[in-house]
Amino acid sequence: MTPEQFRTWRKSLGLKQKDAADLLGLKKRMIQYYEKGRRDGRPVEIPKPVRLACFALSEGIGDFDGKQPLPLNFSG
Repeated sequence: MTPEQFRTWRKSLGLKQKDAADLLGLKKRMIQYYEKGRRDGRPVEIPKPVRLACFALSEGIGDFDGKQPLPLNFSG
């Protein structure tokens, strides 16, 4: 997933950077690094677990209890 794809993913769900951070369990700053593709002048790769979480959220899956996917609840 490229920085551009990550930004497109976030915007396609209508999320602000803070909202995406909350849903992914990250700090807003990491979302900014992922979208920029760099941190302190060094390339930043979006980790596989984050990419998979993005896919799950795109499919409406908000969590997994070990047995079944739990629906996404934007309100928390």
